[in-house]
Amino acid sequence: MSEKSKKKKLSIEESFEYLDEALEKIEDEDLPLEEAFAVYEGAMKVLKECGRQIDAVEKKVKVLEKNGSLSDLEDMED
Repeated sequence: MSEKSKKKKLSIEESFEYLDEALEKIEDEDLPLEEAFAVYEGAMKVLKECGRQIDAVEKKVKVLEKNGSLSDLEDMED
């Protein structure tokens, strides 16, 4: 992933793709420790942002109740 694409906000799907690529790089035994740490650090930043995006989506989720009305997911926990 280029520096330019790292600066733009990634979609959740793009974040997962980035994390998959980062994992492959980290698993490469030939990758120097310093580079592996840099990849790990970048992946943790993407993971944190991805978590924020998922939290935002969860807050917007509506559940269709049996009677057909919409209510927040949090209201359905009872």
